[in-house]
Amino acid sequence: MKNCERLANLALAGLSLAPLVVKVNPNVNVVLTACLAVYVGCYRSVKPTPPTETMSNEHAMRFPLVGSAMLLSLFLLFKFLSKDLVNAVLTCYFFLLGILAFSATLLPAIKRFLPKHWNENFLFGPTALEVEFTRSQIVAAIPGFFFCVWYASKKHWLANNILGLAFCIQGIEMLSLGSFKTGAILLGGLFVYDIFWVFFTPVMVSVAKSFDAPIKLLFPTADPARPFSMLGLGDIVIPGIFVALALRFDVSRGKGSQYFKSAFFGYTVGVVLTIIVMNWFQAAQPALLYIVPAVIGFLAAHVIWNGDIIPLLEFDESKLAAAAASSKDESSDLTSSDSCKKDE
Repeated sequence: MKNCERLANLALAGLSLAPLVVKVNPNVNVVLTACLAVYVGCYRSVKPTPPTETMSNEHAMRFPLVGSAMLLSLFLLFKFLSKDLVNAVLTCYFFLLGILAFSATLLPAIKRFLPKHWNENFLFGPTALEVEFTRSQIVAAIPGFFFCVWYASKKHWLANNILGLAFCIQGIEMLSLGSFKTGAILLGGLFVYDIFWVFFTPVMVSVAKSFDAPIKLLFPTADPARPFSMLGLGDIVIPGIFVALALRFDVSRGKGSQYFKSAFFGYTVGVVLTIIVMNWFQAAQPALLYIVPAVIGFLAAHVIWNGDIIPLLEFDESKLAAAAASSKDESSDLTSSDSCKKDE
């Protein structure tokens, strides 16, 4: 499942030791930037039709194991190979991913200024390896390419953050948990994953200090000993797809953003609490330790208060997608039947 593999990449965090450029309050910027990414990604995830691909319970249970294997593999790579060599390979990998993510994030805005027929799909390549794209996507890829060239050449913290935000928005927009049961399984598993690898082993911190790629947000500080504060993209995308599910649940019931507000407020509280504890102990903290209980807790309290437990637990986007497809087929059959009657 490609979406799961992409999310596993986002769950890992690294630290780029770029020079101090401007003095900002990293605590405020971490909260504002993370919340902005979740908010934008959630609303972009609302589509006219339900997502056709959703995460299963099995994938959700397996995901912490996949993430752990990737994290341990990176730890061993940095330990036994040259850090510069590993980061050079990662830079090439994220250069290509960055073009895709950046251009996809810009695409809705760019499409408004282009002819409608430029949004029609084209197929390129041999049958077995056909690639589908539009002219609009090619146009959007141009600024994406030059921006990623700037990032790869300068590794500026601002370029890192912009690419990181693009990854977050695309991850939240594209990934669907399917149901709140699957979401609870995923967040519960990664809650334990984050605690174990941060508190009980040096692996997460070691990889974070060595990993130089746009899978974390960096915020300059005034402390020479710690030039940057950072937040891993996994701490945005993973709870973000759960918050997005709450928004689509509201939309499916015509309730506006009733439960989305609770889940989003819980995410904000979790990020703020992470920063408070981190500053209090002056040590790295597993953000999901605070974000997961806050998101699920605020949403659960609101649902219980309104008596909507059963509708929430029964909500399943894969079933909605199947129903929508069935309805579309029936509509198509009726149209064909009416056409035949007219011909007669």
